[in-house]
Amino acid sequence: MHDIRAIRENPAAWDAALSRRGLEPMSPSVLDLDAARRAAITAAEVAQAEQNRASKEVGKAKASGDEAEFERLRALVGQKKAEVAEMQDKAKTLDSQLTDLLMGIPNLPHPDVPDGADEDDNVEIHRWGTPRTFDFAPKEHYDLDGVKPGMDFETAAKLSGARFVVLSGAVARIHRALAQFMLDTHVEDNGLTETWTPVLVRPEMMYGTGQLPKFGEDSYETTNGWWLIPTSEVTLTNIVNGLVVEEGYLPRRYVAHSQCFRSEAGSAGRDTAGMLRQHQFEKVEMVSITKPENSLAEHDRMTGCAQGILERLGLPYRTVALCTGDMGFGAQRTHDIEVWLPGQNSYREISSVSVCGDFQARRMNARFKPTEGGKPEFVHTLNGSGLAVGRCLIAVLENGQQADGSVDLPEVLHPYLRGRTRLTAEGTLV
Repeated sequence: MHDIRAIRENPAAWDAALSRRGLEPMSPSVLDLDAARRAAITAAEVAQAEQNRASKEVGKAKASGDEAEFERLRALVGQKKAEVAEMQDKAKTLDSQLTDLLMGIPNLPHPDVPDGADEDDNVEIHRWGTPRTFDFAPKEHYDLDGVKPGMDFETAAKLSGARFVVLSGAVARIHRALAQFMLDTHVEDNGLTETWTPVLVRPEMMYGTGQLPKFGEDSYETTNGWWLIPTSEVTLTNIVNGLVVEEGYLPRRYVAHSQCFRSEAGSAGRDTAGMLRQHQFEKVEMVSITKPENSLAEHDRMTGCAQGILERLGLPYRTVALCTGDMGFGAQRTHDIEVWLPGQNSYREISSVSVCGDFQARRMNARFKPTEGGKPEFVHTLNGSGLAVGRCLIAVLENGQQADGSVDLPEVLHPYLRGRTRLTAEGTLV
């Protein structure tokens, strides 16, 4: 959420930053609402002071026997009391309206974010690995002979509908091995704290990280008002919801492997084949909570953590800086990592790493107390996939495919598969 004081102090700069996202100026409507709210607060304070003065005079009039003055002052006290209540209610309503308005406005892009309208304007900033040259036409993951026995979309559709999958046997084991490999790497080599969190959260947690109120249709709400998390960014970030932590507590670096749920309401007709875009999937998610001056360096660090997973798996990738028109709602700056999928002959997103500044912290009221004293300050929050497990499975299968339908598996996974190195064309591990 945005700092209303910053908007008051420099509305032109705020509107200019929003215009980089393709939005019309919003400061007039925000400031008009803020001015009305502040006027109501002032009116309530003035009425309260007048009520207090009249209340003091009531006793004096009673003691002096001036019945007329006593009745006038008593009536004035009642009038001012009603005015105070009316203005306080008005201020509360306007404050709620202002909060709702600010809650629906996206984060401001960092100055170094490239300008642009959509994904075509994103800027490649890093590339690693050379896509393999095949002496046969590479297939997509779901068409590989060795994969078909363990990747069942038909049964999943019977159980749950479109965009679900049942994994079994060797494919399910490779999927699990990938998640374990990611967790171990992030904990042992990258210094993240492994965390296990619920997948059901209260609505205020979704507000805290920005999924609500604007993007409710993209997630699933239960009948009792809980929400299924779209990623464990929601739970990990909200660990500091409402807290004032000591400066020495920071940075906090978390990693969690969880089930994730998305309705994909805005992606009808996209990537319907295979398991690239599912309603239920698994991610290993990274979240960092930092001091403001460290958040951009932490963003680059987290990007490197995600890239390192792909490098150890031997998967070619590229990293792009998202332009202003392609960034997510809560992001200040975002790096997307795209892995090479030979079956599609293209790079596809496998991780999105974002720094949010104090945007989420203001929504959560998450602050830290400086060691040297002074008022508590808002923390900065970051999140990123490290990685999307299902998409990583796709990449491993497609990049390791052989002409006979078998798959050679990355060396780093061999210990997690009890020394097995290949998925055979029959769907077994050897």
